[in-house]
Amino acid sequence: MKIVLDSNIIVAAYAGRGLCNSLFELCLDRYSIIISGHILTEVYKTLHNKLKMPRKNVQIIIDYLKEFCILSTYKKITENICRDKNVNDIIALAISNKVKYLISGDKDLLVLKKYKNIKIISPRDFWLIAKSNN
Repeated sequence: MKIVLDSNIIVAAYAGRGLCNSLFELCLDRYSIIISGHILTEVYKTLHNKLKMPRKNVQIIIDYLKEFCILSTYKKITENICRDKNVNDIIALAISNKVKYLISGDKDLLVLKKYKNIKIISPRDFWLIAKSNN
């Protein structure tokens, strides 16, 4: 199954040892994680600029993501689904790659719950779904 992990989930996975870290590892093991250049840029900026992680360490993470996730392109959406343009790019990635789930902590995304055939859910909700499918 193909999924999109929003950049905030990936950042949280590397920032600590909580739910997002466990979820990221589970997803790497069981699913095809679709990422984009946009997500990689967001991850890089957040880890380096906001969390002050050294560039060398951030680049190792980016290289890891490129190796173990599927780096994909997407067709931009012309309509504004959310007020945040970055959210529209994440949804466009999910649509272009026909993913089943978009996992995010972004309230602008979560409020949608579903867009077209894509279920938009929180990390906790996806964790429960994934663990029940053992």
